[in-house]
Amino acid sequence: MKELSLFPEQESSPWHFEMLARRRGYRAVAGIDEAGRGPLAGPVVAAAVILPDKFALEGLTDSKKLSEKQRLDFYPRIREQALAVGVGVASVVDIDRFNILQATLQAMQRAIGRLALPADYLLVDGITPVPTSIAQRTLKQGDSRSLSIAAASVVAKVVRDHIMEAFDRAYPGYGFAAHKGYGSRSHLEAIARLRPCPQHRRSFRGVREHLESL
Repeated sequence: MKELSLFPEQESSPWHFEMLARRRGYRAVAGIDEAGRGPLAGPVVAAAVILPDKFALEGLTDSKKLSEKQRLDFYPRIREQALAVGVGVASVVDIDRFNILQATLQAMQRAIGRLALPADYLLVDGITPVPTSIAQRTLKQGDSRSLSIAAASVVAKVVRDHIMEAFDRAYPGYGFAAHKGYGSRSHLEAIARLRPCPQHRRSFRGVREHLESL
């Protein structure tokens, strides 16, 4: 019972859902989140993070609410303090072949499979369960309600940003380092001018129109 006192009762606590899982006997609770569902280019990246009981990083929350500087500051500290971190990637080929939802779930499965400490319970951001036999709970806006999911959101975002920065060097002219593949005005103009590159999602509106005109 002493261990449970580490977890406050209120849902306003970032440990609320981890606490509930603990009370049901689970010990390796992983937060799951992704980055990159909406962009016109690049992969979707998922992360799975298992945090220790006394983990604390003041200000850690949903990566979308953090500045790039804050994410880059939190990222190594999460990796150093977490019990396990797994990252999974689904490529543009996966996205175009299966659709973005199925590709996202594939990336999540891959992230879970790369955890050095096997998870026995998952807290998944969103409303769609991950296809796995591991017990889980989906949470709308989970990256703002669970510290484990928030940590996963930061890891996924930073890893994906690094990938897009590498693509910027491989495919100059599109501005991937700046917009990370999202449909900004400058990106749309670059697609129209240069035509899609191999890292563009051919099934996405904003890209496919330029393929049809070739």
